[in-house]
Amino acid sequence: MPRVSTPSPSTLCIDCGGGGIKAAVLDAEGTAHAQPARIPTPYPLPPARLLRVVRTMAAQLPACERVTMGLPGMIRHGVVIWTPHYINRGGPRTRVDPDLVAAWTGFDMAAALGESLGVPALVLNDAEVHGAGVIAGTGLELVVTFGTGLGSALFDGGALAPHLELSHAPFTRTDTIDEYIGEHERKALGDPIWSRRVRKVIVALRPVVRWDRLYVGGGNSRMITPTTLAKFEDDIVVVSNTAGISGGARAWALGPWAKEVAPHG
Repeated sequence: MPRVSTPSPSTLCIDCGGGGIKAAVLDAEGTAHAQPARIPTPYPLPPARLLRVVRTMAAQLPACERVTMGLPGMIRHGVVIWTPHYINRGGPRTRVDPDLVAAWTGFDMAAALGESLGVPALVLNDAEVHGAGVIAGTGLELVVTFGTGLGSALFDGGALAPHLELSHAPFTRTDTIDEYIGEHERKALGDPIWSRRVRKVIVALRPVVRWDRLYVGGGNSRMITPTTLAKFEDDIVVVSNTAGISGGARAWALGPWAKEVAPHG
């Protein structure tokens, strides 16, 4: 990697989505000292290919002392319990490939990523990384991200709660939350109708979580119409999608998971 002097510690932050993979190196203050890198998510995408993509992107960025990756799905202690999109041979909403399911299920991405780059690695759900970049660290804070599907993360006093795949909860007689408000539905319905669906989901989640503050982010948060935004209550904050990167630096100081990460190399 090219060597560029940045305040210590520098963090390579990788935001893995269904449609794109973004990466940037941030200093201790969360500032990038080089243009972030972004590529369309390639498919099919087994873990080994994603690691090669990350190494290529890292080579184009300043040196780092640690790496944070946000992945979609259920990530527990850096291990992939389940992930969407990447188990589909051609990407979201295409055929599920049994070989990809086998490759991803139980894959220790934190260990593999740390070994690949030679630095300590922290791997979380992508909404958890996003949340690390925006939460105040007080009270019960829920983060929901709208993109290819729905991401979510819950923090209590700044500590990350166990991950729940809220996106898989049934929402109508035929659809899960993911199927009700995903990118495919937004494109098919148009932003006004889709935005009303977003609000219905938020209204339904309120009695389930009883948050002190809800953060709405993700790439599609900017597609929510002004009419719908005007109906959001005062405890709902819309945040920039850049938190998916900036949260990668802050995540190391926000919870007990940092203690589980051992240095490599």
